Amino acid sequence: MFDRMAQVIRETGGGWVYADAVGHPRIDYQSGSIRDSFDFGPVVAVSVHAARQSGIDSTWKWGGLYDLRLRISEKHPIVRIPEPLYSASMLDARPAGQKQFDYVDPRNRDYQIEMERIATAHLKRIGAWMQPHFENVPAAAETFPVKASVVIPVRSRERTILDAVQSALVQSADFEFNVIVVDNHSTDRTTEILRGIGDSRLKHIVPQSRDLGIGGCWNEAIYSMECGQYAIQLDSDDLYLNDGVLRRIVAELEAGPFAMVIGSYTMVDFSLNEIPPGLIDHREWSRDNGRNNALRVNGLGAPRAFNTAVVRRIGFPNVSYGEDYAVALRISRDYEIARIYESLYLCRRWEGNSDSALPLEVANRYDLYKDWLRTIEIQARMRR
Repeated sequence: MFDRMAQVIRETGGGWVYADAVGHPRIDYQSGSIRDSFDFGPVVAVSVHAARQSGIDSTWKWGGLYDLRLRISEKHPIVRIPEPLYSASMLDARPAGQKQFDYVDPRNRDYQIEMERIATAHLKRIGAWMQPHFENVPAAAETFPVKASVVIPVRSRERTILDAVQSALVQSADFEFNVIVVDNHSTDRTTEILRGIGDSRLKHIVPQSRDLGIGGCWNEAIYSMECGQYAIQLDSDDLYLNDGVLRRIVAELEAGPFAMVIGSYTMVDFSLNEIPPGLIDHREWSRDNGRNNALRVNGLGAPRAFNTAVVRRIGFPNVSYGEDYAVALRISRDYEIARIYESLYLCRRWEGNSDSALPLEVANRYDLYKDWLRTIEIQARMRR
């Protein structure tokens, strides 16, 4: 192992080298892999020359190695050896669906602030940091059939879809709204249940295409003639907390006006009993640095709501993981994103969730994609 790592450092000029473990392949490092949660494994090789050249800040309590890695990456390659050079046990064997919420745990607040400071300094050094100066949200040049649309992509969720739709239809608002359900060719009773709901505000769309991910379903909704001035997210296995959610979100969108609003949600089990970590409110967000720290964390929260005219200019990537993160990053480059810190939404965690307990291969693919999204966004901000 030592010989192989040293050889790769010499031959590539790498400043930091890591490797796969037996039964645990890792992913390649990209310029967008700036999250502090990147999985290098327990063994890394560091070029002393590269470390000295990059500089070492000894003031950090937790983030010394994170800071060193980012500094090295600015001048030297970070190289993965796709060979199993050692075996190791898992220090954190929790499912991916639990680990993803560590960065919003209040007990980790001081740690996260330090990591944000380190990432922000890195973005400033490479010319990708953005000041809190935002473009005005453009006035819509088009007319919309209603003020707001609740958008629900769904595929085979017969156990939960009725709850989700009803929690949207019972919203109390002084404006017109509808509920657009994009039924992605369900193979259970989902389609039958939707067709049995006798409410003209429900717009049931079955796409012609059979190759759509969640992002593609969102495109079906936002580009449809039925879509309102604002498009507001609801997942097919979740539900709104009460009948005032839609009114609260639209009021926030119009207060700025903002191109996007992200609320907060409460984690519950299938029976809607609250479970840890409870409220997910993303209080790490700040107006001054949120658009920059968004490049470090793996998500921005929910429920998400969009100015339809803005999001139509961007569109969603046709994938089923990270599609919302991609759009939020792109919006944050130009516009201010507003936050609502009280719970609006009950997020069910159950065996049917797509991200509750991901196999390693899937988790690696998702992490690789989100790092790629960050890479593209960093490059765009550097060019700006």
